[in-house]
Amino acid sequence: MADRGNSKRQIATYIFLLALFSSVFYFLILRAHSLGSGGGLYVLGIMWCPGLAGMLTLKLNGRSLADLGWRWPSRKYAAMSWYVPLLYAVIAYLIVWSSGLGGFPNRDFIQQATARLGLRMSPGVSTVIYILLVGSFGMVGSMSHALGEEIGWRGFFVPELFKNVGFTGTALISGVVWSLWHYPILIWADYNAGTATWYALTCFTVMVIAISFVFAWMRLKSGSLWTGAILHASHNLYVQAIFTPLTKNTGKTAWYIDEFGCVLPVIAIVFAIYFWRRRGELTRQAEVRQTEAVAAG
Repeated sequence: MADRGNSKRQIATYIFLLALFSSVFYFLILRAHSLGSGGGLYVLGIMWCPGLAGMLTLKLNGRSLADLGWRWPSRKYAAMSWYVPLLYAVIAYLIVWSSGLGGFPNRDFIQQATARLGLRMSPGVSTVIYILLVGSFGMVGSMSHALGEEIGWRGFFVPELFKNVGFTGTALISGVVWSLWHYPILIWADYNAGTATWYALTCFTVMVIAISFVFAWMRLKSGSLWTGAILHASHNLYVQAIFTPLTKNTGKTAWYIDEFGCVLPVIAIVFAIYFWRRRGELTRQAEVRQTEAVAAG
């Protein structure tokens, strides 16, 4: 009971530090009213606030930063972390394109990609090259941003919650806090797709809570925070930098695509149910680890 009480105090400390650090960048972003202001440094700063809060919480409680789960995951979980977001993005956007909710391709985006590469090749070939480059090497830059969040969310927050409320509670609570953390920039800045605020908030919240089941399961199963970093980077890269730009607006397309439309959250719920049904694997794994710890002691 004492350990659980101390764990809850550490969670409260983490939330306080997260709010404190984030408030600085909320002010900067909301003052500028744009995520693009500050040359992207405001966004980079706020994305590292969860990580800073998590690391400081550990140090204040005399714990090692190794508790965050720095070891690289096995090849299986590293690969899953990369392709699961790609898979749910592909499914969501194929539904959008095939149903006419959004068009494909977006020729304005293709022209921009062709001009950006400057290879003097056909638009089709240039776009394929662009997507391959962004979808592979772009992961490096995407992970440098995502890692800051994931040190906090999946490195500290998820394992600490799991000690207290089990998998379902961990996924739900981490998802709610994660989505609420985005609300200021979604409501008062330009982190949305141009739909009604209530609608964007609803779709975004459902999506974040749903993928939190995926992120939490992968973190607890692999024992590595890097699964969160890869998942997060893959999601941001493929949804925001590839599939959404490739989609042509056919009228009300913004209401269906990206993180603020309704299709991706629905697909994310299906994935959440799948990983939730595998929660028993985490309980058995925790029991094995506890037995091994007792034997080693």
